[in-house]
Amino acid sequence: MSVTIDITGLPDERLLFTPSPLGELTAMLDVLAEPAHHPALHGWASSTAATIPPELSERLLEADFLWRSSRADFLVPGLPGATLAAELDAVDRMDDELYVAAALVTTCGSSRSARRAPSPLTDLVANERARELALARGPRQAAFADRLLADPPAVRALVRRMLEDCESAFFADAWQRVLPALAADARRKADLLARRGSAEALAAISPSVTFDQGADGRRRIVIDKLQDNATSGTDGGGVTFIPTAFGRPHLVVVYTPGWRPVLQYPVAEAGIPEPVSLALVQQRLEALAHPVRLRLARTMARGAHTTGELATTWQLSAPEVSRHLAVLRKAGLLTTQRRGRYMLYQLDLSGSARLGSDFLEAVLR
Repeated sequence: MSVTIDITGLPDERLLFTPSPLGELTAMLDVLAEPAHHPALHGWASSTAATIPPELSERLLEADFLWRSSRADFLVPGLPGATLAAELDAVDRMDDELYVAAALVTTCGSSRSARRAPSPLTDLVANERARELALARGPRQAAFADRLLADPPAVRALVRRMLEDCESAFFADAWQRVLPALAADARRKADLLARRGSAEALAAISPSVTFDQGADGRRRIVIDKLQDNATSGTDGGGVTFIPTAFGRPHLVVVYTPGWRPVLQYPVAEAGIPEPVSLALVQQRLEALAHPVRLRLARTMARGAHTTGELATTWQLSAPEVSRHLAVLRKAGLLTTQRRGRYMLYQLDLSGSARLGSDFLEAVLR
């Protein structure tokens, strides 16, 4: 499963690496809304939430569907500005139909499609569907959506003031702290793009982002996510890549028709393992789902064993044990060591311990 961005015929200079104040603020708001998704930032989330004025906290709670399940597209700018104010000015220049559609697509998770959906401001069915989904998220969100549909300019102004209040409450200090690292990461990726080309620049973003040169000559960016969708970078004049210090484990992709595709990616951090693919997570879960392999794993977790020892312990034939070991080994769950003419197998404890976090990271990506 993946999201693909077609960049056939798009010059490398149309791939833009740059930080975004609005994108980073939205990542911070997601941390505050869903701290369980960001275990490494629990301390920041707790201390920051304690300093936010109660009135601002109430407004953030009311509007959190703009960034909680997925991001409203205008919160991840295709052409980032130097300041939060500049990016909010660009949002203000959007027409109401585009703004409202982008805001309400996040009401019940990502529902983006390859075709632009009817506007809830002009289409009765889309309007009723938007209200229904907002109501499912709770009365606060339903009331907010109702006001947005009834009076877009007024609610847009409220959202802007709320984001400006976040800047003074906590964002300005945090942004100044992380901006040097984000800018440095963007410069490194841009330099790699200029010197080595798009394939290496994309590979440097994350193991979850790859470059595909098809046999048909088409060039695609492939993002490993638990969804299937596709868009083109040529429609928006390029693709933007925004580094984030607060976004892990999410890889946020904006790919709605008519929008410049954007990928917000977490910068690499020392001591944090690189993400593994969804396919590998699935392979490991399937390998351990078999009751015989689970019993073998139990024994190998306690120490290294030969095929014969495992066969004797569980009253299996040696060939049967070998077949199960091959599945576990292919999934990367075993370590091996040779002792004379014997091969000993042991469960990879560190890799197995990460299986839960790898699974959560893959589905949250």
